[in-house]
Amino acid sequence: MTEFFNRVSFTPTKDAVVVLDQHCSGKRDKGIKRLKRTGFYHYAMGMTLVVLVCLASQTTVLAQKTATPATPESEPKHAPSKPADSKPVPERSFVLRVNPRPVLNISLKADKAKMSEVAQALSKHLKVPVFLGPERQNESISIEFSELMLEPALRLMSPTVYVDYEVDTGSMAPPKALGIYFYDTNQGEPPLTAVVRGSTQSLLVEGNTEDGEPETDGDKKKAEEEPLRVSYLNNNLTVKAKKQPLPLVLLKIGEELGIPVDIQDQNISIVDTEISKLPVEDVVRQLSPNIRLFIRADLTRAEKRALRMVLAEPAKATQQNP
Repeated sequence: MTEFFNRVSFTPTKDAVVVLDQHCSGKRDKGIKRLKRTGFYHYAMGMTLVVLVCLASQTTVLAQKTATPATPESEPKHAPSKPADSKPVPERSFVLRVNPRPVLNISLKADKAKMSEVAQALSKHLKVPVFLGPERQNESISIEFSELMLEPALRLMSPTVYVDYEVDTGSMAPPKALGIYFYDTNQGEPPLTAVVRGSTQSLLVEGNTEDGEPETDGDKKKAEEEPLRVSYLNNNLTVKAKKQPLPLVLLKIGEELGIPVDIQDQNISIVDTEISKLPVEDVVRQLSPNIRLFIRADLTRAEKRALRMVLAEPAKATQQNP
């Protein structure tokens, strides 16, 4: 810094003295003033340079401190890693779609999916209980089909399938599924009261219960002339009723089918009809709109059997305000 001041201050002063020696004495005062101005100018410039140098030095030091790499203690800590035993959520191994309209249809794509999970999803969509056999609970299923109706779809999902339905003869809607059974091959049929329950049963009491089948032509002709005849053969029902009470006709059908019949409607309606060799569902639809027929479909054997029949009270018409 001393060398800097010597260089800045004394060089101009020497020049000013030489100038004073060469000029006349009359111009001494003017030279002195010029000397003073020159010295003050160089002094001010020197101080400015000093301040700038100091500021530049300080800035350099700050920049060096900023650029200094952080010590190990000041390094940011890494985010904690996930535990070693953390497992990603597995993707679902099947896609199930149930479309209720316009006709109930099912689509399923499964790749080694657990049958228990597929059955649970199906039960949720249909709002119907689904039962699995012991072996089926631990099985996997790989299958793909699209927009199949209920029974064809169920047949593809299991080698043995049963479905319990409720038929409302007063509605044009298809039978309502009440329970689905994906059973093992050799498991046998589900209990008859698994989902269809009822404790009330009406009884039919008739005379001549020990007469047996007619043997002679005269007995057969007499039997054919009876006002009420019911027969069930090869899964087809035949009913011939001549002005007979409906409860009596239904009780006779129940006796022939071997199922309980619950008569809840106390109003006696008269039946005068002749129906020959039709499925039970079609027969009861023709008899009354107030019948609830419960049936079981064996999809493996393509067979149906009646489980229970109820003659319900007619629905009361809703009164409208005038």
